[in-house]
Amino acid sequence: MRFSAAMAGKRLLPGRLATRARPWATRFDALVSATDARSEAGRMSLIAFASRIVNAAIAFLSQVLLARYMGGFEYGIFVLVWVTMIILGNISCLGFHTSVIRFIPEYRTQKRFAELRGILLASRLFVLVFSTVAALLGALGIWLFEPFIESYYVVPFYLGLICLPMIALGDQLQGIARANALAWWAMAPTYLIRPLLILFFLWGLHAAGFTPDAKGAVIAAILATYLTTIIQFTAVSSRAVASVPPARPRFLARTWIAVSLPIFLVESFFFLLTNADVLMVGLFMEPMHVAVYFATVKTLALVHFVYFAVKAGVAQRYAALIHGGERSALARFARETVSWTFWPSLAMGAVVLILGKPILMLFGPDFDSGYPLLLLLVGAVVARSAVGPAESMLTMSGHQNACAAVYAVTLAINVGLDVVLIPQLGLWGAAVATAIAMIFEATLLSLTVRRKLGIAMAVFLPAPWKKEAM
Repeated sequence: MRFSAAMAGKRLLPGRLATRARPWATRFDALVSATDARSEAGRMSLIAFASRIVNAAIAFLSQVLLARYMGGFEYGIFVLVWVTMIILGNISCLGFHTSVIRFIPEYRTQKRFAELRGILLASRLFVLVFSTVAALLGALGIWLFEPFIESYYVVPFYLGLICLPMIALGDQLQGIARANALAWWAMAPTYLIRPLLILFFLWGLHAAGFTPDAKGAVIAAILATYLTTIIQFTAVSSRAVASVPPARPRFLARTWIAVSLPIFLVESFFFLLTNADVLMVGLFMEPMHVAVYFATVKTLALVHFVYFAVKAGVAQRYAALIHGGERSALARFARETVSWTFWPSLAMGAVVLILGKPILMLFGPDFDSGYPLLLLLVGAVVARSAVGPAESMLTMSGHQNACAAVYAVTLAINVGLDVVLIPQLGLWGAAVATAIAMIFEATLLSLTVRRKLGIAMAVFLPAPWKKEAM
């Protein structure tokens, strides 16, 4: 028997409230039960959004417990190490974790099963090998530059590099799952399973008598990351790979690399841009300041996850519409995804501003000093959400070079402002630099999409078909 939100509302809600809720419940039922590609993208975004909400709660709880457990100084060390590993893991995919979202639907539509089997195999092997090499090079770099690194960072960074290959492979598996509309296995491992396992292993280490410091937290992260990636690998392989008809793999390495490398630049610039403020605070300030700033950013993530959820659900649909030559449908769907991003972000921004200070106080003494930064950062995130997942549109339509250029300029502005402002203004300098970069990025992405594709990806811009109708 299929669940019906409309029927549940009629049975459980008072009459007047049930009447008001019926249109929304009917839309929800239509989204869940429909089998067309648009509904599939909506379901993907909905699952991603729900996963992000649950993850936000889990991640927030885990970060609060870590901060309380270790204290601000050790927590700041762990934060800097973990953020660095997440960035390096994503970069180590060299763009393959996003390019598969473009190639897999294309090969399935065209029934090119040899190429499909080839990219499924080659992308995973390539990412695993390259990330392992990157981890070894990272360890060599720490050894060479150890005299210039604060002593309390050295061992945690060595330990963190052990996670790197599994973080990268997990990102690649997430891309394969998204390309095959496996919403649960795209989102749950990274955003649900791994945070819970980190808490579980951290509790186990504490029970075993380990000192509450950054090294213990990184060890818990290593155990959680390896177990999560093994589970994800097994699940994705049994569904995405096993469903492909038998064929001898064909490897189009030159084509895949030609598409993936520009995407690698886009993703690298984007990840660095997203986390540059935390890294730069770690470069110029003490771990306690890193802890306060990261707790503020973690609270801000309640707004940011709307954008990431929509992006996770729509990239595959963008690719299908582009390769199918459905220009008008693509333009309409793009406008819908902008609304999916902006209005929930605006609502979540209001919630964060209301609850931000008590949330930060849960981390420990002095963490609420980051609340004034939220006033600026929430406004910047909402402004960024006004153009929706514009970079996914550029990447899926073959304009990844233009997207990479936007992010390169934005990253240069962000880092440049960080270098100038953080020594002068401290955490406010990082927040101001990030806000300016976000608004600049949103404006330039929207203009680029309009110039390259003729699509108005901005929430308050009139749609082209509306102009034609007037």
